[in-house]
Amino acid sequence: MGWIIFIVAALGWHIGMFGMFKKAGIESWKAWVPFYNTWCMIEKMELKKYWFFFQLVPIAGQFITIWITIKFVEHFGRFGFWHHAATTLVPFLYFPYLGFSNNERYAGTAVVKNYKKSSVREWIDAAAFAVVAATIIRTFVFEAYTIPTSSMEKTLLVNDFLFVSKTAYGPRIPNTPIAMPFVHHTIPGLNTKSYVEWVKIPYTRWFASPVKRNDVVVFNFPGGDTLTAEYDSEQPYYDLVRAYGREEIWDRFTIKTRPVDKRENYVKRCVAIAGDTLKVIDGQLYIDSKPSAFKNTSTFYIVRSKNNLDEELLKSAGIHLNMTEKEQVSNDFNAVGSGVYRINLSVDEVAKLKTISGVEEVKRDADSSINVTYPYCYNGFKFNWTTDNFGGEEGLWVPKKDVTIPLNTRNILLYRRVIEVYENNEWKEENGKVWINGKEATSYTFKMNYYWMMGDNRHKSQDSRFWGFVPEDHIVGKASLIWFSWEGGPRWNRIFKWIN
Repeated sequence: MGWIIFIVAALGWHIGMFGMFKKAGIESWKAWVPFYNTWCMIEKMELKKYWFFFQLVPIAGQFITIWITIKFVEHFGRFGFWHHAATTLVPFLYFPYLGFSNNERYAGTAVVKNYKKSSVREWIDAAAFAVVAATIIRTFVFEAYTIPTSSMEKTLLVNDFLFVSKTAYGPRIPNTPIAMPFVHHTIPGLNTKSYVEWVKIPYTRWFASPVKRNDVVVFNFPGGDTLTAEYDSEQPYYDLVRAYGREEIWDRFTIKTRPVDKRENYVKRCVAIAGDTLKVIDGQLYIDSKPSAFKNTSTFYIVRSKNNLDEELLKSAGIHLNMTEKEQVSNDFNAVGSGVYRINLSVDEVAKLKTISGVEEVKRDADSSINVTYPYCYNGFKFNWTTDNFGGEEGLWVPKKDVTIPLNTRNILLYRRVIEVYENNEWKEENGKVWINGKEATSYTFKMNYYWMMGDNRHKSQDSRFWGFVPEDHIVGKASLIWFSWEGGPRWNRIFKWIN
């Protein structure tokens, strides 16, 4: 339903522009070309060309585009409040009217120059409508995101700029509706909250649709409910507690909390949906005992070669290397011995590497570090899972709404946080028994669906293997389109690329 609304709105906008361009004396087909259509408007209205490039600025560019369309409508002689409101809020209805009604015509720059409203008033009106429209679009339709880390390489690269569809799973109503526009959780420069919690709205999603297996999803980081003011999201609170103990962290740092919709945004692939059972064996992900359908993951390999390998040689073979990410402990390419290299490769890139002269062996570098993954339990029940061997013999079941589980020792360790924190229940354990909301419980029925998220770059991803399940109320939207990409210059082959 959400996609249908989005497609109808987009068609209405472009069909209307088609008619408006024709009336303005611009070739009508140009109305269908993204960005080029606004360039044509700017030329026709004799505006400064820099307004076109301002559209490319993340966040701010959204309402610059809306301002350009408001100016274009004014060239049809429409300056009133309701005309501007229709331009910003229902352009898919208003533009077809302007474009095809016999009562409307293109009046040109002379009419705009003769209009008496002051330039200050014009800017205030246009900016106000643009902010309102851009906020509505950003909250309920789509939002721009930038990839900051390499956890999804080689699918998504650092400095890929994404459009994330809020309609794919249904628009989520903000838990904290009173907030500063275009700012997530902190006001830049002031280091204060960008929202207030006087008004809180419980989890609500319109036209709800479940996340599909192998979708690339943007979500609020579940472990971001508690943070330290000193580290914020750079070093998660729960990692600090495990390293130093809760008492020391509360003594040394200032502790703060965040509501669900203001927690840090992460992007990962949903590898398992509610009701699935997953396990990882020697790096291979299995869902319900079958190998995962998504194959082209990345991980580190040990490579032996008779000839020297270097970055340029690998790049010329079609292997992407991320050599610029400052926060990474190691880069994607390192010499670890004479003729021996440790290289981050996707499955497709392994085949490309084997075609390079002198390469003798390519072997996956396994992670054998135990007790560094979810659920971090050591009280007589050691899982001994690693990132490459996860889930054990039984596998890990992903909670599903309305399904009941027994509260045995294993399930308590795996699902206590889900029951207590995400589903907001009072939990108490005493004398080997569990009380939920003051009542003794031997089983529990889940209230929400949950998902398991993993980065495609398996050895360089902080994901569900470290912090567990993602509740449905944390889902923001689906990463749908790369609209721009940058690495020392535009990556032209990635611009307007759909995300799979």
